[in-house]
Amino acid sequence: QLNILVDTGSSNFAVAGVPDPDVTSYFNTKLSSTYKSQGIDVTVKYSQGSWTGVLGTDVITIPKGIYGSYTINIATILESENFFLPGVKWHGILGLAYDALAKPSSSVETFFDSLVRQAKIPNIFSLQMCGAGLPVSGSGTNGGSLVLGGIEPSLYKGDIWYTPIKEEWYYQVEILKLEVGGQNLELDCREYNADKAIVDSGTTLLRLPQKVFSAVVQAIAHTSLIQEFSSGFWTGSQLACWDKTERPWSLFPKLSIYLRDENSSRSFRISILPQLYIQPILGIGENLQCYRFGISSSTNALVIGATVMEGFYVIFDRAQRRVGFAVSPCAEVDGSPVSEIEGPFTTADVASNCVSSVSFHEPVLWIASYALMSLCGIILLVLIILLLIPPRCQHRYTDSDVVNDESSLVRHRWK
Repeated sequence: QLNILVDTGSSNFAVAGVPDPDVTSYFNTKLSSTYKSQGIDVTVKYSQGSWTGVLGTDVITIPKGIYGSYTINIATILESENFFLPGVKWHGILGLAYDALAKPSSSVETFFDSLVRQAKIPNIFSLQMCGAGLPVSGSGTNGGSLVLGGIEPSLYKGDIWYTPIKEEWYYQVEILKLEVGGQNLELDCREYNADKAIVDSGTTLLRLPQKVFSAVVQAIAHTSLIQEFSSGFWTGSQLACWDKTERPWSLFPKLSIYLRDENSSRSFRISILPQLYIQPILGIGENLQCYRFGISSSTNALVIGATVMEGFYVIFDRAQRRVGFAVSPCAEVDGSPVSEIEGPFTTADVASNCVSSVSFHEPVLWIASYALMSLCGIILLVLIILLLIPPRCQHRYTDSDVVNDESSLVRHRWK
């Protein structure tokens, strides 16, 4: 039995294929009668950690609802770095993003695409992550649900609000503004989408571009009732501790993210209370309860990770190219909701497009890199040719001129 991390920020299905000090179980392909190796090496790098393995195929069955057997691509992880961590409860990863992110190329059909094609299920899945207010380390596994092929009404309350998927690689969305304690950060909306804004269940924290992160920290520090606060808490290098009888959440403000509605002239906001971003850590002291800051800075994206997703039932409607949010019933602490959705709001106060028109897909970057390398190579070759042509050869040839080995590039050909 293998526990699998559900990751909407990558596209490969991979499991441990050899023993590892931090993995309690692994998939021994030699004992499988249905596994077939494709003999293709694959490496996947994440924002934290990486692994290298071999692609193969195997047959799966879904234990509930989707009957039948289906052949899917699976990578067996042979080497990894900072991927399987001490104390983790999982042995592999299920990438549910688009095939554009699949490694080693987009021709590797993803797990979910295989299921849609073979089982004929609708091209939609939904995810409820339950962990709000629970310790983020230590014993116990937080609950949740992954629904393949549809939406389960019992997993949400109220209405579902949808925002368009801007690009089909990650689940890239458009963020219009952020508020801390009801106060707009007043940043250019393009700052929130630099260079992309994605919904990623495989990222633990809410990650913000550096400029946005600094503004959020400043606003939280200003709005909170704590005047003196260590900078190490905001950067994630230190914990903040209170007496176990205290509940520090009342000291911190609500955080709201505005997303563009399907009707582009409207928006809606998803809000998380501090119970979701001031996160308790287990096992620090007898009389103290310590907490970490569930928000961090990022160099290349705004990532709506588990810190936010634990407040909502999230629908990945690939058929209609949209992501939906609804309040999750399990997002409660001491019987009170710790997440909210409100709308609609007008978008008259923001730009008509907050996403850069330049697409920074990885394949495009590769093409641009190869083109630049080729151009540099051509220029270098021309310079070498000019340097190697002797001055005497730079006159007009007559019938008696002969191009021999001494004056040609034969001797200087690259080998």
